[in-house]
Formats: sequence, C-alpha cells, structure tokens
Amino acid sequence: MALHLLLLLNFGLFFSVFVHITTADLSYSVPEEMRPGSIVGNLAKDLGLEGGKLFARKARLDTEENYKLFFDIDPKTGDFVVKERIDREELCVEKVSCVLKFELVLESPLELHRVSLLIQDVNDNSPVFPKDTFRLEIRESADKGARYHVNEAHDADIGHNTVKQYSLEKNEYFILSVQDNNDGSKNIELILDKELDREKENDLNFVLIAVDGGTPQRSGTSTIHVTVLDANDNAPVFDQAVYKANIPENSAVDTVVVTVTATDADEGVNGEVTYEFSRISEKAKKVFSLDSKSGEIKVIGALDFESNSKYELRIDAKDGYGLSSDCKVIIDITDINDNAPVIYLKSLSNPIAENVSPGTEVGIINVQDRDSEKNQVRCSIQQGVPFKLLPSIKNYYSMVTTGQLDRELVSDYNITITATDEGSPPLSSSKTVHLSVADINDNPPVFEEQSYSAYVTENNKPGSTLCSVSARDPDWRQNGTVIYSLLPGEVNGAPVSSYLSVNGDTGVIHAVRSFDYEQFRSFKVQVMARDNGSPPLSSNVTVSVFISDVNDNSPQILYPAPEGNSFMTELVPKAAHGGSLVSKVITVDADSGQNAWLSYHLVKSTDAGLFTIGLHSGEIRTQQDISESDSMKQNLIVTVKDNGQPSLSATCAMYLLISDNLAEVPELKDISYEEKNSKLTSYLIIALVSVSTFFLTFIIIILGLRFCCRRKPRLLFDGAVAIPSAYLPPNYADVDGTGTLRSTYNYDAYLTTGSRTSDFKFVTSYNDNTLPADQTLRKSPTDFADVFRDSEGSPELVLHMFYWFLSYHSITNCGVAFPFCIVALLSFALHPVNGDVSYSIPEEMKQGSVIGNIAKDVGLDVSRLTNRKARIDDEDNSMQYCRINLNTGDLIVKERIDREGLCEKKASCVLKQELVLENPLELHRINIRVQDINDHSPRFREDSLKIEIQESAIKGARFLLDEAYDEDIGENSVQTYALQQNEYFKLKVDTKDAGQKYCELVLDKELDREDKKDIVLLLTAFDGGSPRRSGTVNIHVTVLDANDNAPVFSQAVYKASLPENSPLDTLVLTVSATDADEGLYGEVTYSFNHVSGQSSNVFSLHPKTGEVKVAGAIDYEKSKIYEMQISAKDGLGLASYARLIIEITDINDNAPVIYLKSLSNPIAENVSPGTEVGIINVQDRDSEKNRQVRCSIQQGVPFKLAPSIKNYYSLVTTGQLDRELVSDYNITITATDEGSPPLSSSKTVHLSVADINDNPPVFDEQSYSAYVTENNKPGSTLCSVSARDPDWRQNGTVIYSLLPGEVNGAPVSSYLSVNGDTGVIHAVRSFDYEQFRSFKVQVMARDNGSPPLSSNVTVSVFISDVNDNSPQILYPAPEGNSFMTELVPKAAHGGSLVSKVIAVDADSGQNAWLSYHIVKSTDPGLFAIGLYSGEIRTQRDISESDSMKQNLIVAVKDNGQPSLSATCAMYLLISDNLAEVPELKDISYEEKNSKLTSYLIIALVSVSTFFLTFIIIILGLRFCRRRKPRLLFDGAVAIPSAYLPPNYADVDGTGTLRSTYNYDAYLTTGSRTSDFKFVTSYNDNTLPADQTLRKSPTDFVDVFGDSDGSPEVG
Repeated sequence: MALHLLLLLNFGLFFSVFVHITTADLSYSVPEEMRPGSIVGNLAKDLGLEGGKLFARKARLDTEENYKLFFDIDPKTGDFVVKERIDREELCVEKVSCVLKFELVLESPLELHRVSLLIQDVNDNSPVFPKDTFRLEIRESADKGARYHVNEAHDADIGHNTVKQYSLEKNEYFILSVQDNNDGSKNIELILDKELDREKENDLNFVLIAVDGGTPQRSGTSTIHVTVLDANDNAPVFDQAVYKANIPENSAVDTVVVTVTATDADEGVNGEVTYEFSRISEKAKKVFSLDSKSGEIKVIGALDFESNSKYELRIDAKDGYGLSSDCKVIIDITDINDNAPVIYLKSLSNPIAENVSPGTEVGIINVQDRDSEKNQVRCSIQQGVPFKLLPSIKNYYSMVTTGQLDRELVSDYNITITATDEGSPPLSSSKTVHLSVADINDNPPVFEEQSYSAYVTENNKPGSTLCSVSARDPDWRQNGTVIYSLLPGEVNGAPVSSYLSVNGDTGVIHAVRSFDYEQFRSFKVQVMARDNGSPPLSSNVTVSVFISDVNDNSPQILYPAPEGNSFMTELVPKAAHGGSLVSKVITVDADSGQNAWLSYHLVKSTDAGLFTIGLHSGEIRTQQDISESDSMKQNLIVTVKDNGQPSLSATCAMYLLISDNLAEVPELKDISYEEKNSKLTSYLIIALVSVSTFFLTFIIIILGLRFCCRRKPRLLFDGAVAIPSAYLPPNYADVDGTGTLRSTYNYDAYLTTGSRTSDFKFVTSYNDNTLPADQTLRKSPTDFADVFRDSEGSPELVLHMFYWFLSYHSITNCGVAFPFCIVALLSFALHPVNGDVSYSIPEEMKQGSVIGNIAKDVGLDVSRLTNRKARIDDEDNSMQYCRINLNTGDLIVKERIDREGLCEKKASCVLKQELVLENPLELHRINIRVQDINDHSPRFREDSLKIEIQESAIKGARFLLDEAYDEDIGENSVQTYALQQNEYFKLKVDTKDAGQKYCELVLDKELDREDKKDIVLLLTAFDGGSPRRSGTVNIHVTVLDANDNAPVFSQAVYKASLPENSPLDTLVLTVSATDADEGLYGEVTYSFNHVSGQSSNVFSLHPKTGEVKVAGAIDYEKSKIYEMQISAKDGLGLASYARLIIEITDINDNAPVIYLKSLSNPIAENVSPGTEVGIINVQDRDSEKNRQVRCSIQQGVPFKLAPSIKNYYSLVTTGQLDRELVSDYNITITATDEGSPPLSSSKTVHLSVADINDNPPVFDEQSYSAYVTENNKPGSTLCSVSARDPDWRQNGTVIYSLLPGEVNGAPVSSYLSVNGDTGVIHAVRSFDYEQFRSFKVQVMARDNGSPPLSSNVTVSVFISDVNDNSPQILYPAPEGNSFMTELVPKAAHGGSLVSKVIAVDADSGQNAWLSYHIVKSTDPGLFAIGLYSGEIRTQRDISESDSMKQNLIVAVKDNGQPSLSATCAMYLLISDNLAEVPELKDISYEEKNSKLTSYLIIALVSVSTFFLTFIIIILGLRFCRRRKPRLLFDGAVAIPSAYLPPNYADVDGTGTLRSTYNYDAYLTTGSRTSDFKFVTSYNDNTLPADQTLRKSPTDFVDVFGDSDGSPEVG
C-alpha cells in the first residue's frame, strides 16, 4: 500500500514522500540539499511501532555499508530526520538512480527494518568548461571553412538539469557548429568564416556560453583566445657575440654560470628559440649543461681550477623551423683554496744507526699544493723528536737529526710532518714517517739487583737450585743476548766451581755438593754476565750463599752425667721453701737457631706436685715447702727437647734426698727405695734451705765483684790493636742486612791482638764491582772522551758537551769544549738554487726517444748520478713522462706525450719536470715545450645534421650549420668547408671574430615537398696541417608541408573491462588516431577532454602513444564504471574526439568487517544461561558471492553467536559465570566470506563479569601457631593471620576480630588483640611460662558484602621458657650459719662416694640443665664432683698426709643464656670416729699444726734474708761503677755476653737464630765515643720475634740514658 504524505518545509518547498511497507521495508523519496533537521517521515507510525518504546529498545539507524549517517531517528517521536547535508552529486556522481539504504535496529528483542531513501536531483550545479580559456593557434594561411574542435562543458546534474545548448559571442571570423553524438554528448567546433590576416590582427578573443535545461536555468562560460601565426622568415639573433663569465671552482651543481639570450622576430613556432652546444670539449660536456629553452648554462659536474682554469664554448640558437645563429662563451674558473698540501717522501735512510752524529740527513721531503701560487706552504715537524726540517730547493726539505740517538731509549720514531698553506681558510695535511734506530753494542748487561743472596739448608742434594741471577742488556739481538758464568775464586781453599755452577743461558745457580752448616755458614761468589756483541761487554755481581741449619743433632746432656749405671744424688734441705733451687740439668745442642732452643720437662717424679723444672733454664726447684709427710727419696726423670722440626730429645734421671745430713741416710745405696724418719727429713729440709740461701748469696757477691773488676783503667792493658774502619761511599747500600740508610758511617774499633780470634762480626764494605742501588752502569770519563773523538763535530753533541764542560769548569779547567762549539756553528751546508733547462719536442714521440743530455747541459758528473740517486720528478707529482739514464745522463721519453690531453687548446704547452739529486740535495728545473703535430682530423658533433625546412621557404634563406671541431691548434685546426654539388643549396663560409670558421646553407632554389620531400647533402671540413686531414657529415633536409588534415580515431567508442585493485601502470587499452599530414602537422597528442575529478586521479593517458594506464587505486565498491572523453590534436591544434568506457569487475578484496552494535558490560556473574549480552553486525563491501559471510566464535568460552536478522548476531551466554574463576573474557569473533580465496577478519570483545558476594573469606592456613617467650613486652607482635576473599572490592575486603572466650577464667581480650585490617595479633599482657604454657583463641574473618560472609580459624599460642630462675640447692641446706659435715673414712679408696649436692631449677628445658663444679677445696686433687649428678667422690685413696679437715665450695649452674648459679659449702672430716675430733665446732677456723707454722717462719726468714742481701749487692755495684774514673782503665775491658731469652729476636739484623750468642770484645775506654756498633742484647721493652717494633734513634738514647758506665754501650 502506498502512503502519500505532504510536508511543508521551512523554506516553503513542497515535496511528496512515498512510504512503502512491504515485509517491514520502507521507501522514501526526498530532494537533495534538504536542511538538517527536516522531517522525512515518521518511522514508528509507518512501521506500526509504539513510539514510547523506541528509547527503551535502543532504536537507532545503521547503514548497510557503515558509511556516514545522513539521517537519524528521534526516539521520542519516531520521526525520520535529516542529520547531515545531502549532495546527490557527491554520493552518486552521474548515476541515474541515487538510493541510500538504512537499517532501523531495535533490541530486546532484536528487530531489523530496511529503509530505502531515493535522492532526487535539483538544479544546483552550473555548466563548467574544462578551462577558463581555450587557446588556439591558427596560421594566417588557414583556409576558410577550416574546423577547430572545442571541449564541451560539464554539468554535475543529470537529466534535464544537464547542458542543453551552446552559443558563441558574435564575431566576424568564426561561427559555432554543435552536433549530438550517439552517446548523448555534443561535438562543438569553431568554423573559420573569414580568412585571417596576422598583420591586421594577430589575436582574437570571444566568449563561448553553455546553458543547462534546469529551472531556474544555469550557464557557464569560457574565453576562446585565437593566436594568428605567421611564416618563418627571421633567424634568432644573440644579444652578445661573446659571453664572458667568472665562476669559482667547486661551485655547487645547478649553479647558473651565465644566460645566453637570442630573439626571433617571428612568433609562435617560428619564434620559439632553442639553444644547444655547437662546439664543446669532452671535459666541458661533463661540467656544464645548457637549458634548451632558457639558455641558462649551469654547473653539472665538479669544477676544478687545477684541472682546467678556462673553458670556451660555442652555442647555437635555432627557431622552430631550423633557422639558427651562434655565439661564443668564455668561462674563467677562479681558484679557491680547496686543495690541502700533499707531502711526498722522496728519500729515506731507514734504519739509521744510533751513533750517527747530529745534523745527519736521513730523508728528503717534497711538498706540493695544487692551488695557485698565492697559496704558499709552510712545513713543520712535531715537537719532542730529535729531528728537524731544513728548507732546501723550492718545495724540498731535508730531515736531519738534531741530537744523539739512543735505541735503548727510543727504538722507533713516528715522525709527523705537517704542511699548511696560506689560503683562507688555511688547509693542512700531515704525513707520518716511521724511522727505526739500528742498534750498536753500547750497553753492557746490568744485573737487576746490586747483589744476590741465596739461602740453602744444609744436607741439600747436589744439583739443587739455589737462586737465579738476571741481567738485562737493552741492546738488540746478539748485542742484547746475555751469557752467565762464574768468575774464578776459592771457597775454604777449594775452587768455587766445586761448590756452585751457573746455567749460562738462564742464570740459575745450582749446588754442586752438599753443604754442612756446622762446617761453614756462608760464602760469596762472583757471577759475570757478558753479551754477544762485538766487542763483548760484561758486568759482575756478588752472590752471597747462606747455609741454614737443619735439626740433625740431638741435645747432649752434660750434667747429670749419664755414664755407666751410676746416678747423681742431690741433697735437698728439709727446710727448703717453695721456689728453692735444688739442682740444674745442663745440656748443649750442636745445631743453632731454633733447632738449638732447648726445653726441659719432668716426665716422671715420685711426688708430682713437689718439684718443677724451668722450661728453658733446666733449673729444678721446689714447688712448695718441704713437709714432714714428703718422701725422703725423690726420683725425677727429665727429658730435654730441642725446637727443631721434627724435634729431637734426650733423657736423664735425677735422684734427690730430702735430708739435712747424709748421716740420716743409713743406706745410701738404697736411697731410691728406703723410707726415712720423718723428723730427719724435716731437719734436712731446713739445712738445705740454709745452705742454698748462703750459697746463692755468695754467688751474687762474687758476680758483683767480678763486674766491678772489669772496669779497671785502660792503662793496665797493653797490646791494643787499631782496626781501621770501613768507609761506605754515598749512595751505596751497607751489607750487614739492614739496608736502611744511605749516609756514610765510620766505625772505629780498638781491639787487642787476641780479639781477632773471637767471633765478633765486623761491619765491612764491599765496594769492588758493585753498582749503586739506584743507578745502572754508566760510562767512564774515557768513554765520553771516545764519544768526543767519534762525534766529528756534531753541533748538537758538541753544544751539549760544551754546556757540560761549563757546568763542571770548577772541576776540570780545560777549554776542550770551545773548539767543538766553533765546529758546530760552521757545520751547516748551504745548498745552491740552480737555474732552469728548456727543451722543445713534438708530441707523440716514441718511448725511449732521447730529448737531450741533461747531465751535460747542467754540468753534472755522469759517474756520480747513481750515487746521488738522480731521478726525474714532476712538479705536481702526477705522471712522469721523462726519466734519466743514469749511465749516460740522457733525458729519455718514458710515457706517451699527448699535447691535447695535457693542454687541450692552450697555445703554449709546457711540461715541467725536476731533476733531483741527493748527497747533497740539488734540484734543477726542466721545461719541456711540447709542439703540436697534425694528429687529429676535424670532427662534427653529430654524424648527421637534420634540418626541417618548410616548402614555403623563400630563396636566399640561410640555415646555420654546426661547426667541425679539431683538437689541434693553429694551422692544424679547421681552415675551410666544402659542400657536395646539388641543385637546391650552396655553401657560404665565413670567419668569426675569434678566428673560427663557420658555414651556412643558402637556399638557391625553392623547395617543393610533392616533388622531393627529403634531400641528403655531404659537408666536408678541412684542416691546414700537413698532411691535410678532413672530416665529413651528412646533412638531411626534410621538406615540410602545410597543416590541412585533422587526426582521426580508429573507433568512436572504446570499451574495456578491468578488475579492481589492478596495479599501477597496468595498460587498460590504447587509443589510436592518425593524421594524414606529416612532420609537426602530423604529430598527434592525446588528452582527456571530458572526465570527472575522480576519474582523472585513477587513469592516465600517454600524450604520444595513447596508452590508457592505471594511475590510482581502483575500487569496485566506490565506482563500477568510468566514462571519459579523449581528444587527439595535431601540432597546430586540429582535433577529434572519442569516448572511453571502462567497466570494473569485482574481486574478493574486502574482508568482512565486524561491528559491535550493542554490549552489556559488565555482566553479573549470576545471570542465567541464554542471556543476550551483545549484538554483532557483520558487513562485506564486496558483491554477490564475495559478500556472503559466515560468523563464528572461539571455543572454550561460555558464550555463543545466535544468528538473527540478516547480518546480525546475538551474543548469548551458554553456561553459569563465576567471576572468581574468570573475571574477564576476551571473546574473539571471526567472520569469513565465501570469496575465492576467502577473506576473514576477527574482532575481540572484552567482557567483564560483575561481582556478587558469593564467597566467604578463607584463611591461608587451617590453623595458626604463635610462639612467644615469657616476660614479653605488652603490645609485642605474636603472629599474623591472613584470609583471602576472591570477591571484588567491598565484597572481598576482610576484617579480622577475636571471638569471645576465656583463658584461665579471664576474657581472651585481656590476653590478645588483633588488628582488624592486617590480621596482626598482639600480646596485651606479659606471659609467665611457669603460670601456663599455651592457650587457644578463635579469630574471625568477615567481608564487607551484603549480607556479610565470615569464617573462623584457631590460633594456638605457645609460651617458651627463658632463664629467669636461679638453681635452688636443697642439700646441703644453707639455712643460718650452720654447716653440714660429712665423715669420710680414712680407708676410703679412690672413686668412693662421699656426699651429694641436690639442686633444682624452676625453669625447663636447657635452662634447667644443672652442672656442678668444685670452686674451692682444701686439697684440689683429693675430691671431684659429678658434672651432672652432684656426687662428690674421692679421686684417690685417702693417705695419712691428707688434712683431716676438708672444705669444699660447690657451685651449681644452669644452662641458660646467660647462665644463673648458686653456691654452697661442704665440710668433710677424714676420720673413722667423731671422738678423734676434739673441737668440731671450730673446724673451719682453728689452726693446729705447730710444725707447719715453724716451717713457714723459717721459709719467711730465708726469703727475707735473700732479698735483703740482693738489694745490698745491687746498691754496692751501682756505687762502685760511678766512683771509678775512666782514666784508670788503660787495658782491655771484658764485655759480658748478652742473654737473649727464648722467643726473642736477636738484634744484629740477621733474624735467623734464637739461641744465646756471646761476643767478647776488648776495647779501650775511649772506644765508647766511637761510632762502633756493638751486638748487644736489650731485653727490656723488646718484642717477641713474631712482632715488629719501630723506634727512632732517640728512643734508644732514652733507654741508655741512665747507663753512663754500662759496658754494653753501642
């Protein structure tokens, strides 16, 4: 049913709207250019939809092609409203029917309605001509009735609104002809109605009007401009005969040099002047270009002043029909500084000996700069090298030495020579010359050390390596090869070779025999290092061999003597106190050092606690006072060990009798087995103490007297021998091993004649053959004298020596240096500058031809040419054309000489060469003038000259011909021309101002194309050389006719089919038109005449061939057909037209496109399966089968696509969603078409699942355990619980809390608290492990959902123990002042249980582990306590001598950290009956033993007596020493030896031994003022050997400041 609606628009336009409801489709018809907001119709009403539900159902308009939406729907009213401006011409171009298709989409449920909108055309476009002005060129000789095609106008409208008629502005020359073509287009032509006259009117202008058929009527105009052409009767004329220009070299490409200009009085083609080179050299062709239209001469190549400084060119100017004239162009190239100097190494003496004298010439340098002469060059050499450059002849420099060379310091020189010109900016270049210094043998081998020390242990294997000496010789090869050998000598009377050998190549020293330290301890040898030079040089070094001791001798016990079965018996007084000296074991060891350090040990004794032996002294002393209970007979086994590795030892037995009198010993033989009376033992002890005290006092007195006796005056002694001191010169190292000072030390020692037999070590100096510590071997003054004799007056060396002599004139007052200085000033040689030699030769001389005898011409000795390295160089260091015969002195041609290649057209060609000689450097310039010979024939630029002449040309017309070119000069160049005999032309030859010959063709007879259209002539050019040479060229003359035929197409309509997406330059078809005329009149050009803007970008038309090619993207979906009009024109504007229709075929080139029309995002996770969550639309722009689309969805997602209306799909759920498992879905939808090959595309839809609170919090663990130590601080962290809720945001936010409960009757909150956000559990109070050890609480985790969900977890709190309780002793009870007393039977054996300490600890674990210790006891060796049991047991059997009262202090400790303890006292009585203890109460305080008191009194008196006696002796010695004058001593004084205690280092610098060494020296009293160094021992403030102490000399002065008379003054 058709529904007609009439709407009134705002602008008053009425139109009809047709609505068709056919199976839910609607059609509307509207005019284009409706205003936005205009109502087309009511879609809701026309489709029977409820207007109120449009918004809820998301009503919207979509286009099938997803193009721009020009319309919209009002969801409130259902009106179909114009949204954007509609331009029919833009949408549908020239289509007859323009229909827009829309789709009305509604959701819930999905519903689709197609809407078709027909756009009607209105007359809104005027006709438009392709050009605003049409230009036509018509010859004035054109015939009346000639037709000229004009392009038709184009109107974008269709039907009646297109172009209907044309009209021409009224004029007297042309009328308009309009005809309809079969395809509906119009053919418009201008018809010449009156003959033209250029002299009367050369330009005509009139207007062409096109009118369409619309209402209102529209029109368009174009101006037709006609130019009247005349005949060609004037040749071009240059405004200058000669053009001159200057251009700098290296000008950029496309730089305009000069513009030549020629004018032609004719117009049109006859007046179009073109330019071309008529004569140009091959070099100039590569450098310059000539614009054929503008006459601009531009740079196209590299301009180089040095290659060519001037160019001469000939240029022709021609009009359209061949008339021409020429001119000359002279281009001068100006020089710029673009060439850096170039350095050439002409000669080099390499290598050069290191002993050459200063001023020696080692090389010759030549510097060239290709720039002009103003760019002078300066040459310099780098600093810091012993060379310099001396300017020589012209650009030559001599490189000479400036100082003495030393290969050992610098063996190679990389000498950088720099050359800089004086241009602006200056340019420079450098060259590195590598020069090696040859070696001479001028350096002896030098040992790396001043002396060597080798250490070897005795008993070594023969052949073992002792050390290695190494000497270095800085010379090269054999001069630097070092050979080692031993100098002859003796060691202990035997040759040194019987002790040592040295490897001659490596310097390794080997032992020939085995050494014995006890035989001799060190010796010295001399090792020589010699090089292989000629003559050889050598040096010596001293090698000190030190033999170290090994422990190969056991200790020998001197006392007690171990001979036979006898034994030594010592009496020990009964009254001996603790620490009393009983006896001494005396032992010696043949070894030395630590191998001789002896230690003494008691291996076995009768009473282990009674005696002790000094570890290092061997003195046997009592450890305690002798008591009555001690056994009279004491047996001791003593072991003596040395300190070697491994240690060696010896043993002896010592028998002691504790007695005051031998009479108390009835059986002396059985002393080791007899038991004596206890009273006698007591008396013996007392006697022994007394005797020992007296004896010790006597010894001290004797030592004191002995000490005083040694201080007698020197006058009492005679026979003193003066030992001269050794002088150590400055900078030499002392050899006593200290190596600390370099100053000179003098040592004076006065010794008696007997002192030479002592072991005193003298400080001596070994100066012979020894180098200073910081120097190497230098030459002696005589060596320098040799240098003077060999220098031959070297200025640098002499000057150096001159300064040397001046600086030392106070030492050597001689004038030797002055003659050398005079010689140095006069030693420079002057090189004269020589004149030039000139020769003249013809070019092209054969190689080997003799030019002249250069040796004779310059006055050189032929025999010396070879020695002086005579050679020919080119000034520019380019190709060498000549060479010199060194045997004869002849100058010979080396390479072919081509004058034209060297100098081109220059009148004078001079080849400059240089004769170079060395020793001394000498330079002669040679100028060779190269004369021209006639070796080139004239050549024309082209093999054939083509000239086009109209048949209307008048007689006498001139046509300029190209000149011939001859590379020769003067008479050998082109002199005349000759033309082949013919009936139409003759030749005119003339001479230009510059002297060049040129020729012209002169028309002697009028041409007739119908009679002869082509004429061929032969032109010959002759030079003036002998023999005469010539060159020819063919002249091809083409006779042109008049333009009287228009081009004609082979078809009126061309049709072609082309697949879309064809590549660029694809040939669509070729149009063809022919013109019966020839030449310019028959040249057809093609162009698009009537084509839309879209088509012009898609296709191209070749103007010459007529090929139509693809020029842009061809898309079937945009345009299925193209219609164009093509014109064909000849050279003078006659044209014809053809129509071109191109149909585009579709291919499957568009993949389906997926559009997401609607999407519910996010979607709740509890939606039911089958819920629609989105609407998908799929479009394919291809046609037919390529347009059919299949749509699918990926696997593994709970969604599917349900096909709906047409290309719509619904995206629905297929299962239950769970956000906690998958919170987001990336759904990939794939669409594939049915094309071949099929194309597909995909689109990913991101869909989020909205959360609902369906998961309670879940704890990470099923239960938690917290561990806390007791006495913790309130608020401390116990542990942390963590629960996770997979829900989102507030549904997943977890809050922690404690569930109510009790712990030991108190609320759980009084013990713990939990952080609601983090789940961290804190302690509210301090816990006590002894109160309770663990408890449990419940923690709840709740989310913030609605309603909230929760879960619980159990937290077990375990309290760990700390050591906060001390042990408690239960037995013995420490109550009051009472004490527990245990009886111990006298018959108790070792290991018997006596008592037990019982203790407990309130802590647990290792804190309660108790250990028991006896802190103090009356007899430490009698009782022991069980470490963990507390049981007190006897360690040995109870004896009569054990005290009855035993007090024990027991400590009980636990195992905590830190440990706690408690103590108790245990009192034990050794008795079988309490009746034996008369006063039990005072057991711990009463002292019973009177005899013990007596012993103590006696011991105290003895010790006091000994101490008092010692003090008196010391004071006496001090007094005697200060009172005795020095003058009383005139003899030798005995210096007692110094004792070095164990583990102390000796101070004589060797640091090798720890045993005691005694040195006896007899000196006069004056010797104390000398600088003699005594080997003394100072034990005070002395560090052990394994430590280091550094003191200044003042420190030692302080130490000895109070010892004015000490015999050990050093």
